[in-house]
Amino acid sequence: MANVIFDHVVKKFNDVVAVNDLSFVLDDKEFLVLVGPSGCGKTTALRCLAGLEEVTSGEIKIDGKVVNDVPPKDRDIAMVFQSYALYPHMTVFDNMAFGLKLRKVPKDEIKRKVEEAAKVLNIETLLKRKPKELSGGQRQRVAVGRAIVREPKVFLFDEPLSNLDAKLRVQMRTEITKLHQRLQTTFIYVTHDQMEAMTMGTRIAVLNHGILQQIDTPQMLYDKPNNLFVAGFIGSPSMNFFNGKIEKKDGKVMLKAESFEVEIPKEKIKVYEHLAGKKIIFGIRPEDVHNPEYLPARIKPAIIKSIVDVTELMGNEIFLHLKPSEKDAVYVARVDPRTRVKVGDVIEVAFNMENIHVFDPSKDAENPVAVR
Repeated sequence: MANVIFDHVVKKFNDVVAVNDLSFVLDDKEFLVLVGPSGCGKTTALRCLAGLEEVTSGEIKIDGKVVNDVPPKDRDIAMVFQSYALYPHMTVFDNMAFGLKLRKVPKDEIKRKVEEAAKVLNIETLLKRKPKELSGGQRQRVAVGRAIVREPKVFLFDEPLSNLDAKLRVQMRTEITKLHQRLQTTFIYVTHDQMEAMTMGTRIAVLNHGILQQIDTPQMLYDKPNNLFVAGFIGSPSMNFFNGKIEKKDGKVMLKAESFEVEIPKEKIKVYEHLAGKKIIFGIRPEDVHNPEYLPARIKPAIIKSIVDVTELMGNEIFLHLKPSEKDAVYVARVDPRTRVKVGDVIEVAFNMENIHVFDPSKDAENPVAVR
């Protein structure tokens, strides 16, 4: 068990900067998820920690020790890859025991560790089988078991569920979360799936173009994203964005988009009134756009009209794809399943103005910062 520190880590491949000045501290026994789109640098950062890639500059520390020049086998980490990487000619037992045999661990200790790990992962009955006789989920459990028996200080997971079907992914992410709770060891998990990140990590680090955008708890990332990228990446369906500006009108402060305007609640006026007259981006999550007939209690609604473009019945809710006018882009609402509308209808929806997000593009047009 150990803490992990990235101290201004840079990794370049020729002229390409894959990881750009990455710094964070991961506490002992914490579960950190590195998340971001393909090519954001998350796997490269993990491989640098594992020793599979050489750091261009900066330091990586495990348990207080700089490991930049320490060989992978001496870093006391275990890594689970996207591909199961099992030896096809070996049994499950031998696959799990292989690393211990290389370290010349006594046979009875190997047997004990493999059987304990198999019990934790519920694969005791599979120890005599070979990989071809296993399902995808079982193979992934074996790959995790091979890491467990080593009893490392840090577990590294590189998109381990990508090859599984949707139902099995949900099951396995629960299993990995339970495993972390049981082992009480430091976990670092890489994924492009923000749903995995939100449900598994005690903290999440969001990366884009090799740069750390924000690191925080799942709830804080959802409630208070630092910038437009984080706001759009975290949450499913993603946050709706409207170009607009802040205007003062008849003693009120209004958010004016191209085809509608809504009043900012009095308690938020001080936060946004200094932006009056400036261009902003207004964000609201689909779950904060409601059917006025089924409003949750104690919210501050602002009613606007929109045209129904597409409806998606999900059973427990309906996704409405809406346009404020024919010339506007589509935004999404998650509404009560009792809602009865059809494509082409002009309907009213209620924005929960307590949960609005405003982003200021004046300093960074590509990734505007959140205004709070």
